Amino acid sequence: LTEATYSHQAYVTISQAIEAYNANPLQNRIAVLAALNFNGGGHINHSLFWENLSPASSPDASPDAAPKLVAEITRVWGGLDQFKQAFNATLLGITGSGWGWLVKDDVTGLSIIMTKDQDPVTKGVPIFGVDMWEHAYYLQVRRHQRKSVSRRSANNGR
Repeated sequence: LTEATYSHQAYVTISQAIEAYNANPLQNRIAVLAALNFNGGGHINHSLFWENLSPASSPDASPDAAPKLVAEITRVWGGLDQFKQAFNATLLGITGSGWGWLVKDDVTGLSIIMTKDQDPVTKGVPIFGVDMWEHAYYLQVRRHQRKSVSRRSANNGR
Protein backbone atom coordinates (compact mmCIF):
# COMPACT_ATOMS: atom_id res chain seq x y z
CA LEU A 1 0.00 0.00 0.00
CA THR A 2 1.12 3.55 -0.61
CA GLU A 3 1.43 5.93 2.32
CA ALA A 4 -1.65 7.80 1.14
CA THR A 5 -3.75 4.65 0.79
CA TYR A 6 -2.57 3.32 4.14
CA SER A 7 -3.32 6.60 5.91
CA HIS A 8 -6.72 6.95 4.28
CA GLN A 9 -7.74 3.38 5.09
CA ALA A 10 -6.88 3.97 8.73
CA TYR A 11 -9.62 6.57 8.95
CA VAL A 12 -12.28 4.22 7.65
CA THR A 13 -12.32 2.59 11.09
CA ILE A 14 -15.12 5.00 11.88
CA SER A 15 -17.69 2.21 11.56
CA GLN A 16 -15.91 0.34 14.35
CA ALA A 17 -16.02 3.46 16.52
CA ILE A 18 -19.75 3.83 15.90
CA GLU A 19 -20.33 0.21 16.93
CA ALA A 20 -18.28 0.77 20.10
CA TYR A 21 -20.22 3.97 20.84
CA ASN A 22 -23.55 2.18 20.56
CA ALA A 23 -22.37 -0.73 22.70
CA ASN A 24 -20.83 1.28 25.55
CA PRO A 25 -22.46 2.81 28.59
CA LEU A 26 -22.70 6.59 28.71
CA GLN A 27 -19.51 7.15 30.72
CA ASN A 28 -17.37 5.40 28.06
CA ARG A 29 -18.84 7.32 25.14
CA ILE A 30 -16.60 10.37 25.56
CA ALA A 31 -13.52 8.38 24.52
CA VAL A 32 -15.44 6.93 21.60
CA LEU A 33 -16.53 10.42 20.51
CA ALA A 34 -12.88 11.48 20.41
CA ALA A 35 -12.11 8.48 18.16
CA LEU A 36 -15.08 9.35 15.95
CA ASN A 37 -13.89 12.96 15.63
CA PHE A 38 -10.31 11.90 14.87
CA ASN A 39 -11.07 9.06 12.45
CA GLY A 40 -14.16 10.68 10.94
CA GLY A 41 -12.38 14.01 10.58
CA GLY A 42 -9.41 12.28 8.98
CA HIS A 43 -11.68 10.53 6.53
CA ILE A 44 -13.53 13.76 5.66
CA ASN A 45 -10.34 15.83 5.38
CA HIS A 46 -8.51 13.33 3.21
CA SER A 47 -11.56 12.72 1.02
CA LEU A 48 -11.78 16.47 0.34
CA PHE A 49 -8.02 16.61 -0.21
CA TRP A 50 -8.00 13.77 -2.78
CA GLU A 51 -11.01 15.20 -4.61
CA ASN A 52 -9.25 18.56 -5.01
CA LEU A 53 -6.03 17.20 -6.50
CA SER A 54 -5.16 17.38 -10.17
CA PRO A 55 -1.82 17.00 -11.96
CA ALA A 56 0.19 20.23 -12.00
CA SER A 57 0.22 20.03 -15.81
CA SER A 58 -3.59 19.83 -15.98
CA PRO A 59 -5.61 22.87 -17.09
CA ASP A 60 -7.65 22.33 -13.90
CA ALA A 61 -4.55 23.19 -11.84
CA SER A 62 -4.33 26.66 -13.36
CA PRO A 63 -5.86 29.66 -11.61
CA ASP A 64 -7.59 30.33 -14.95
CA ALA A 65 -9.81 27.31 -14.22
CA ALA A 66 -11.47 29.16 -11.31
CA PRO A 67 -11.86 32.83 -12.31
CA LYS A 68 -14.57 33.59 -9.73
CA LEU A 69 -12.45 32.16 -6.92
CA VAL A 70 -9.38 34.08 -8.11
CA ALA A 71 -11.44 37.28 -8.26
CA GLU A 72 -12.67 36.78 -4.69
CA ILE A 73 -9.16 35.92 -3.45
CA THR A 74 -7.88 39.08 -5.15
CA ARG A 75 -10.64 41.14 -3.53
CA VAL A 76 -9.90 39.76 -0.05
CA TRP A 77 -6.08 39.43 -0.11
CA GLY A 78 -5.06 41.74 -2.96
CA GLY A 79 -3.86 38.99 -5.32
CA LEU A 80 -2.80 35.36 -5.55
CA ASP A 81 0.73 36.03 -4.31
CA GLN A 82 -0.57 37.81 -1.21
CA PHE A 83 -3.03 34.98 -0.62
CA LYS A 84 -0.23 32.39 -0.90
CA GLN A 85 1.84 34.36 1.62
CA ALA A 86 -1.06 34.50 4.08
CA PHE A 87 -1.95 30.84 3.54
CA ASN A 88 1.68 29.73 3.93
CA ALA A 89 2.00 31.75 7.14
CA THR A 90 -1.07 29.95 8.49
CA LEU A 91 0.37 26.56 7.52
CA LEU A 92 3.68 27.33 9.22
CA GLY A 93 1.79 28.53 12.30
CA ILE A 94 0.31 25.10 12.93
CA THR A 95 1.81 23.66 16.09
CA GLY A 96 2.17 19.90 15.82
CA SER A 97 -0.19 18.35 13.30
CA GLY A 98 -3.17 19.84 11.55
CA TRP A 99 -4.64 21.27 8.39
CA GLY A 100 -4.77 24.67 6.72
CA TRP A 101 -8.01 25.52 4.90
CA LEU A 102 -9.47 28.08 2.57
CA VAL A 103 -13.09 28.29 3.72
CA LYS A 104 -16.15 30.13 2.43
CA ASP A 105 -18.66 31.29 5.00
CA ASP A 106 -22.00 32.79 3.95
CA VAL A 107 -21.58 35.64 6.43
CA THR A 108 -17.84 36.40 6.44
CA GLY A 109 -16.85 35.23 2.94
CA LEU A 110 -13.46 33.65 2.29
CA SER A 111 -11.07 33.06 5.15
CA ILE A 112 -8.01 31.02 5.99
CA ILE A 113 -8.33 28.79 9.02
CA MET A 114 -6.43 25.95 10.60
CA THR A 115 -7.75 22.86 12.31
CA LYS A 116 -5.84 20.80 14.85
CA ASP A 117 -4.99 17.17 14.22
CA GLN A 118 -7.79 15.68 12.11
CA ASP A 119 -10.55 18.03 13.24
CA PRO A 120 -12.81 18.77 10.27
CA VAL A 121 -14.01 22.21 9.23
CA THR A 122 -17.19 22.84 11.21
CA LYS A 123 -18.08 26.38 10.11
CA GLY A 124 -18.31 27.30 6.47
CA VAL A 125 -17.56 25.27 3.36
CA PRO A 126 -13.99 24.10 2.78
CA ILE A 127 -12.71 25.14 -0.66
CA PHE A 128 -9.42 23.29 -0.26
CA GLY A 129 -7.17 22.07 2.50
CA VAL A 130 -3.49 21.31 2.99
CA ASP A 131 -2.44 18.45 5.23
CA MET A 132 0.41 19.53 7.52
CA TRP A 133 0.87 16.21 9.25
CA GLU A 134 4.48 15.10 8.90
CA HIS A 135 3.51 12.17 6.66
CA ALA A 136 2.31 14.67 4.04
CA TYR A 137 5.78 16.05 3.34
CA TYR A 138 8.35 13.88 5.12
CA LEU A 139 9.35 11.67 2.19
CA GLN A 140 9.81 14.66 -0.12
CA VAL A 141 11.62 17.16 2.08
CA ARG A 142 12.26 15.25 5.31
CA ARG A 143 11.40 17.40 8.31
CA HIS A 144 11.46 20.77 6.59
CA GLN A 145 7.93 22.19 6.72
CA ARG A 146 9.04 25.50 5.24
CA LYS A 147 10.43 23.74 2.12
CA SER A 148 7.22 21.75 1.78
CA VAL A 149 5.05 24.87 1.98
CA SER A 150 7.24 26.74 -0.52
CA ARG A 151 7.22 23.78 -2.89
CA ARG A 152 3.44 23.34 -2.70
CA SER A 153 2.89 27.05 -3.19
CA ALA A 154 5.08 27.09 -6.29
CA ASN A 155 3.08 24.15 -7.70
CA ASN A 156 -0.37 25.58 -6.86
CA GLY A 157 -0.80 23.25 -3.88
CA ARG A 158 0.58 20.05 -5.40
